[in-house]
Amino acid sequence: MIDKTAGRESPVAFIVITALAVILFVPLFIFRQIGPLDFWWWMSANLLLLITLSIITSKAYRNLIAQDFSSGFIKKVMYGILSAAVLYLVFYVGNILIRYLLDFAGENIRSIYGFKGGAPDWRILVLMLLVIGPGEEFFWRGWMQRFLENRLGKVSGYLAATAVYTLVHVATGNLVLVLAALVCGLFWGWLFMKYKSVLLNAVSHTVWDIAAFVVFPFVIA
Repeated sequence: MIDKTAGRESPVAFIVITALAVILFVPLFIFRQIGPLDFWWWMSANLLLLITLSIITSKAYRNLIAQDFSSGFIKKVMYGILSAAVLYLVFYVGNILIRYLLDFAGENIRSIYGFKGGAPDWRILVLMLLVIGPGEEFFWRGWMQRFLENRLGKVSGYLAATAVYTLVHVATGNLVLVLAALVCGLFWGWLFMKYKSVLLNAVSHTVWDIAAFVVFPFVIA
């Protein structure tokens, strides 16, 4: 899919929104709660704000979304589900191996699930389904990676977007989570680079989130 309006996008808007993303996500990962907002409400609010700004400021992005959802809907959904299954299998094997390689991996993994913070599974599932899963792909891949690919070239843009996505997670201080973000960023970034479909990526991310965090978590008692 060729983005004919890419050259009209404002680099200033890109820099401002990217900086805002860092400002929003770093405290989220450090503190996990702000006032009455727990991690899940806070994450959802961040994504809704960033997606709204990215859609408002980029006609190219609006065009991509419109074109994406207007063709091959079923095929993209099926590819998204299949890719989520592949990524889950990668993490299933990785979950076993990393516990042998790093003696602190088990504690890091339990800490990741500590982000639940007592929130009911049904609310986490709903927010993942409606906001968090699709929202992350709309922002990190559909908006950020697409812009960087257009500016830096396909592979360089893919790697740059993956680097930003990974580095934001460094704020958690959790090495296993940072490695997981790197693997996910490389995987979903590659999917977007290949298919240029926010829909496909959104389905993949959402299904994987729900499987890994709610239905079939990787915590070992």
